[in-house]
Amino acid sequence: MLGRLLGSSPRLWWWGARPSTWSPHAAPLLLRPARAIGDKAKGVQDVVQQTANPGYKAFMNERRPTNFDKKVLVWAGRFKKEEDIPKYITSEVLDAARNTVRIKVCYIMIALTLLGCLAMVITGKEAAKRDHTLLRMNEQKKAKWRAEVEKDQEAAAVKPQ
Repeated sequence: MLGRLLGSSPRLWWWGARPSTWSPHAAPLLLRPARAIGDKAKGVQDVVQQTANPGYKAFMNERRPTNFDKKVLVWAGRFKKEEDIPKYITSEVLDAARNTVRIKVCYIMIALTLLGCLAMVITGKEAAKRDHTLLRMNEQKKAKWRAEVEKDQEAAAVKPQ
């Protein structure tokens, strides 16, 4: 409704003179335009200057993607093939693709972790059925060590005689 009263979108207006803390007794806030009126004319001048000088860029926010960036863009689903990727892309497109790939990699890691846990549970239960537990393995290892020590002691006892 405010946009209709002012004749434009309410996003073009912001509340000026905001108090640091809100109180019901604060002075009424003033409406100020969000951008200066001359900004439209400046935008037109930029367009005119761009058409007059094709090499002119008002704000260079594009970069040439590397081979890895191209693979990320394809895997993120931004482009169907690497040949479809333009010569220059914006950093926002690349950041969005990287975030998408990062999330996909996290999902893959979660799935692999769950599969690993499931495999450990299954193999642990099978080992328990065969009575192949850590306790049994330690007992066998210690019995083997004791047998080796006894052999060494017998060999030592036989030599002096």
